[in-house]
Parts: sequence; structure tokens; C-alpha cells
Amino acid sequence: MPELPEVETTRLGLLPQVAGHRIVSVHVRERRLRWPIPKNMERKMVDRMVSAITRRGKYLLWQLDSGILLTHLGMSGSLRVVDTASTPARHDHVDIAFDNKRTIRYTDPRRFGAMLWIDGEADQHPLLRELGPEPLSEAFDGLALYRSSRGRSVSAKEFIMNSHVVVGVGNIYASESLFRAGIRPTRKAGTLSLAKCTHLAQAIKTTLTAAIRAGGSSLRDYVQASGELGYFQVDAFCYDREGQACRVCGGTIRQIRQGQRATYYCPACQK
Repeated sequence: MPELPEVETTRLGLLPQVAGHRIVSVHVRERRLRWPIPKNMERKMVDRMVSAITRRGKYLLWQLDSGILLTHLGMSGSLRVVDTASTPARHDHVDIAFDNKRTIRYTDPRRFGAMLWIDGEADQHPLLRELGPEPLSEAFDGLALYRSSRGRSVSAKEFIMNSHVVVGVGNIYASESLFRAGIRPTRKAGTLSLAKCTHLAQAIKTTLTAAIRAGGSSLRDYVQASGELGYFQVDAFCYDREGQACRVCGGTIRQIRQGQRATYYCPACQK
């Protein structure tokens, strides 16, 4: 699943291609995503100019001169810049064509993403209003993490993957952040000290920043807006490295299952 770094990388790739340009056509081939694409979305988008694309968690918000397009990449989605004349493939569900001869193509083999329209305030939308702080913002720090963790019996990994606690920390980056912080994924969140929470908050920021610089992680379907792959997984400390030597201590990376997801950690480095 594309996580915060993949979504942010997509945003950074799309923005210079569409900002200040007007939408000339919208072609929807498949409306059956996680939630159906609104039938009047094309009419509302055509002839609108994109002023910005912002991000909230794993959601992209296309700021038009009237209204907002909310997109989510789901489990397998991508938004790519293609030539308007390029032929769509089987899983290319939506094309948004602009006045600069560029087209943004939404591809989603598993159809678990979303394209929705917002007429009012975005922060009051049901999908956004209950989200926690952005991990790369000043609102997220060790003290905020510590306060949220009090009395929590869930594992540290499940805790930081909770979007009400902090947004955008998915499976890959939860494992990597916990490794950097030296915290075992199964440790109960409520047992973390303020010092540990401070270390973990910084590890989350460091991990996500490094992943954005690397263009995200390409494990299955994800590609950047340019069509290029992300490379963060090449230098991962523990994710998808079961049985391999720890890059820090030389011990063996292990894999367990938590909440039906694979978790990777080093028993020696993480306590």
C-alpha cells in the first residue's frame, strides 16, 4: 500500500505539471473504486484550474478554483503524468487532461483507492476530520506521542499505525521507525517512557524524510508520478529482510505477524 512518502512523492511529481493549468477533460472508465466516483464529478472538474495539491495523511487534495478533488491511492493505485495521446491499459480507470497537453492517469488494479469531490471545507470531510497530526509537522513530537500512549495496551507498532494518533505511518515505515528507535514492535505502547516516545517521534520523522528523498518504496505496484520506481527499500534496515544480517549488529532479522501484517525487527537492537 502506498504510504505517506509515496503519496508525498506523487504530490511533488504532479504539482509542477498541473499547478496553474486548466482541466480540459475528465474521462472515467471505471467508477467502482472503494467508494463510487460521483457521477457529476467530470462536470464539476472541467474548465477548473488547479491552484495547488496538498496532502493530509495519505489523501491528496487537489485545490481547484472551485471545489476540491480528494484522491487516495488505496492498496495498489498510482497517479502518473502521461502524454495525452497515450493509450490506456486495462487498469487505467481515470484520465484528467490539462491545457498543457499533459494527462494525469489514475491506475488501480485492485480498485481500492478513491476519487471524491468536496464542495465545502476539506478539514470537515468525514474522511479527514478525525485524523491525527502530520508526522512531519511541529504538532507531532515525543510529548504528543507520550500523552496518547498512556494506558494503551496495544503494541507499539499498532499504536503508531493508528491514524488517530499520527497519520501516514504504514507498515513499512512503522517497522523501520521502530528499528531506528530501538523499540521492539510487540512492546505495549503504554510502557514507553517520555524519553522513548521522544526518540520514536524523531525516528518517525527521520524515516519518512529519508523515504521521501528516495522517492518512496516500490515493492509491488507503486511508481512515482514520472513512472520511476522508489528506492527506499534498497537501504531498509529491517523491512522485508527476514533471515538477513542486521545492518547494525550483524544479528538476524526476524519476521512476525501483527494484525495480519508482516513485521520485521532485530531482537538484539530492539527491546
